[in-house]
Amino acid sequence: MQFFASCPPGVADLLAAELKEFGGSQTREIKTGVYFEGTLETAYRACLWSRTANRVLMPIGEADATTAQALYAGVQAIDWSLHVDPAGTLAIDFAGSSTGITHTHFGAMKTKDAIVDQFRDRFGERPSIDVERPDIRINVHLNRDRATLAIDLSGESLHRRGYRSRGVAAPLKENLAAAILMRSGWLAIAREKGGFVDPMCGSGTLVIEAALIAQDIAPGVGREYFGFQRWKGHDAAIWKRLCEEASERRARGVADNAGRVLRGYDAEPQAVRAAIENANRAGLTGSVHFERRDFRDLICEHPVPGLVATNPPYGERIGDVEALKGLYAELGSRLREHFVGWRAVVFTGNPRLAREIGIHARRSHTLFNGLIECRLLRFDVAVEHFDTPETRPTEEDKLAVSRQRPGAQMFANRLAKNFKTLRSWARRSNVYCYRVYDADMPEYSFAIDVYGNGEESGQYVYVQEYAAPDSVDREGARLRRWEALSVIPEVIGVPRERMHVRTRRPQKGATQYEKVDEQREFHRVREGAYEFLVNFTDYLDTGLFLDHRLTRGRVGELARGKRFLNLFAYTGSVTVYAAGGGATATTTVDMSRTYLDWAKRNLALNRLAGPEHGFVQADCLQWLAEESERGVRSYDLIFIDPPTFSRSKRMEDDFEVQRDHVVLLQQAARLLAPGGTIVFSNNYTRFRLDTHGLGAFVIEDITRATIPKDFERNARIHCCFMLTPRGAA
Repeated sequence: MQFFASCPPGVADLLAAELKEFGGSQTREIKTGVYFEGTLETAYRACLWSRTANRVLMPIGEADATTAQALYAGVQAIDWSLHVDPAGTLAIDFAGSSTGITHTHFGAMKTKDAIVDQFRDRFGERPSIDVERPDIRINVHLNRDRATLAIDLSGESLHRRGYRSRGVAAPLKENLAAAILMRSGWLAIAREKGGFVDPMCGSGTLVIEAALIAQDIAPGVGREYFGFQRWKGHDAAIWKRLCEEASERRARGVADNAGRVLRGYDAEPQAVRAAIENANRAGLTGSVHFERRDFRDLICEHPVPGLVATNPPYGERIGDVEALKGLYAELGSRLREHFVGWRAVVFTGNPRLAREIGIHARRSHTLFNGLIECRLLRFDVAVEHFDTPETRPTEEDKLAVSRQRPGAQMFANRLAKNFKTLRSWARRSNVYCYRVYDADMPEYSFAIDVYGNGEESGQYVYVQEYAAPDSVDREGARLRRWEALSVIPEVIGVPRERMHVRTRRPQKGATQYEKVDEQREFHRVREGAYEFLVNFTDYLDTGLFLDHRLTRGRVGELARGKRFLNLFAYTGSVTVYAAGGGATATTTVDMSRTYLDWAKRNLALNRLAGPEHGFVQADCLQWLAEESERGVRSYDLIFIDPPTFSRSKRMEDDFEVQRDHVVLLQQAARLLAPGGTIVFSNNYTRFRLDTHGLGAFVIEDITRATIPKDFERNARIHCCFMLTPRGAA
């Protein structure tokens, strides 16, 4: 039989190894799961014993999904009476999209209609819907206009072991905690009777999962419900035998670990109470110990070296980093003082905080805590791996050594060649802020921008390092970073103190706008006829997107005598061009008060401020939806540059520019006066404009015409279109 087990990203190899242990064969890993073959018993074992899986699905058919009618017919071709009684209950999980089905709720409704209509036609009655604990849960996944239909044997996510009664802020899911432990080699340590400590245990998930592994307890043994238990194909005899086997293994595991205690500490009393309650529900009383204790008081209390594992806070917002450095430094101090000879793992969403621990990580793995990309850092707590301030070379030492390496000179030669060419072009073109390097040499993965205002003392260099993937050797990447930083100021001709460096990682939504510092130091730079304020220290972006230079100029040319709307306005640079170009009125909309104030300062800097230029602090998606319902055609020119992804605070659904741009532009068109124009831009590198869905517009692709010379090496830096409603006067 064919099955699919889903799992969190980064865990598929662990899940595949589990499935082979359960009797699975022909395993094939993808990012979010593993396809495998096996018997029904194999699938039952996966539901009962997998520590890493989310769900176990049994495909029962496929259907054409190019249209809703085709999906309906394909679903009806399956004999659903083999799986559920006419008076039974069902639920449908629907994921993906196709040419004719773009909304998951609609797809789920069409699937449900096909099933219940089949029962009504054949038996005169139909199953009802139960989203909590149905007799069968049906999973539908669309890919390339094909729908795969499967029975969800797990019923609800397998990370729900049944022991969590209540949690604390941001708990780890149980299967993610188990994956962390499996990556850390905990099973081998447990077999040697090694100790286990979590100094910041929260509701105890890591400690409890460690105990379940050590005592050979099936993670699903405490669950009250599986999706197969009321499925008509269920084999109760196999399930009973597997449960009896699990009970026997548990008894042996508990006996083998008698007298051994795994420990968890937390400074918050409510967290400790929750951990104790969860452990009791898991049947681990006496096997684990939870205690209120500040991690600064951490000492070793186990005679056999083992594993310290913890998920310390890393801040939902990047701005929390500075406040947490001391916490990580103190954690490192406790490890170096009391746990020499142990192993340690730290799971964090902000890996640079882990540098404060003062121990070189032996391995690093990428895992996801929900949508947050995290690192699992593995340490051997041994003196030869310590990296304390006393043993570290100074920054000047590193730069001096790096400057002498052959790679530094090779990089300097390439940067100097770029800079000479682009500086001449910039002077001729009245451009003061421009990109001089963008990963031209792949091993030196940086974007380097020059910012200036025409004065020699007003020139700065902004260096963005693209974070290296896990496949790249970390030490090699670190050395190349120092090589580049050692020569950039000399090549560009600026003092080192006017070089600012940031590390850029893939961002979600508006996180690129979040603060990383609080220096509040702004600098005046020039672009053509206008001046702008930029900030090199407090944000990942400076406040001026250089690749939009020509786009801003085009908007300025179009704006004369027109009423202008700037959505997702950021710091209002496009509004400056529109106002300077002669717009009769402008409206600038952004959710951030900080950026609206910044936009006002930019207009004032160019002596353009006035009552005709309005500012609206609002969720742009919500504001646009409400304004389009009113239908007042207030604008002749609209500029829209949305994020690739955004989680709206007030809208029910997240925004994805590829999926949702048609609705966005249709709503914006309702605000256009006759003859009005929308300029639509975004930076999603794989974006494809849905010309079919936008058939009501005359569309002009102006992408190539808006890519500046200094960004020609990366023609996909953005895309840009002009849209005019058909039939407009």
